[in-house]
Amino acid sequence: MHGLSSIMKFIFFFICAPFVYSELHTITTFYTEINGQTNAGIPEFSSVTTLDGRQIDYYDSEMKKLIPRQDWMKEFMSGDRFKEYAEIRERIQQTNKINITVLMQQFSQTRGVHTYQRMYGCEWDDQTEDSRGIDQYGYDGEDFILLDVKELRYITPVQQGVITMNKWNNDRAQLELLNQYYQHECVYWLKHFLMLRKVDLERRGTPEVSLLQRHPSSPVVCHATGFYPSGLTITWLKNGQDHDEDVDLGELLPNEDGTFQKTSTLFIGPEEWKKNQFVCEVEHKGNTIRKNLTEDEIKSNTSKFSVV
Repeated sequence: MHGLSSIMKFIFFFICAPFVYSELHTITTFYTEINGQTNAGIPEFSSVTTLDGRQIDYYDSEMKKLIPRQDWMKEFMSGDRFKEYAEIRERIQQTNKINITVLMQQFSQTRGVHTYQRMYGCEWDDQTEDSRGIDQYGYDGEDFILLDVKELRYITPVQQGVITMNKWNNDRAQLELLNQYYQHECVYWLKHFLMLRKVDLERRGTPEVSLLQRHPSSPVVCHATGFYPSGLTITWLKNGQDHDEDVDLGELLPNEDGTFQKTSTLFIGPEEWKKNQFVCEVEHKGNTIRKNLTEDEIKSNTSKFSVV
């Protein structure tokens, strides 16, 4: 009986314990060096950093300064560590000039326009705390060499990369430095930027709620957007009571700025909602927003607002 009791406790815990979903976050910086005569307006060197697939900063050899691509990055650029962060781009630019010259020799090239690219960064799981480094190089649009972070060695898919691969693999001290960077410093920067983004999103992440309709006879969409974090509920009320008939709840979708949007569509005709009181109720972070379904409240495709 004691064993059965333990099993039942485990089953109860398994059923009742909330599921925790992990999220994989990524930060990558993509460098491009162009050697040779380029078209006007195309810089010899450029750098783009992305956080979870969204660009957060940009640098090139023409402007010679780091440009924020997100509002919350402007706050970081006024902080103490920005100088260190920006100087990395300047050092990489000088290194890439040397590297592309060496590669032209390895590919037996003496002229023409050539590109040397590097993408590096790291991934981090916010639940397991597992992380993985990313370090890949390309030349003239093709893979050239990449770092196998798990084995801590470089590999190359092309014969011209063997010389570089062997040279870098023999430098064990540099490999160990890279290993430490991807395990610690890169993850530090990733967490730091995630924190800055989170603070900014939570500060302004109150949902904007609208009732949308394409045509007078179309279904009515309750649209909530610009909210953060993602936990939000949309409920339709009919004469003060929950109404879930003829309702289609849309998927949670991300916005470009890191906030979210969600919809709930009410499939009833105007004759039905005009003789009853329908309300769209949105709850987010303990706050409730209500929109009464009236002709004056609906935004149609004839207004200045977009309709989903």
